[in-house]
Amino acid sequence: MKSEDIKRSRSLNGKVVSNKMAKTVTVLVERRLKHPLYEKFITRSKKYQAHVENNNINIGDIVLIEECRPISKTKNWLVKELLVCTKKDF
Repeated sequence: MKSEDIKRSRSLNGKVVSNKMAKTVTVLVERRLKHPLYEKFITRSKKYQAHVENNNINIGDIVLIEECRPISKTKNWLVKELLVCTKKDF
């Protein structure tokens, strides 16, 4: 098997904005790009539905999501790991 045959899956970092669905979180991914004419930085954002097996992720957490096979109509991302947890457990 050659190195060209290995398929790389896309991965993105984002902030969880909703966890109301069962086994699904909504992740907001923001990216900054420079305007071609005015050369000011613009923030573009997009929301992705991501699958999480156990619902231990809260709103405001920063997660790493990875592209996977379609799980449902809108869900083809998988939460790979929790990067920053905002809720403190005392």
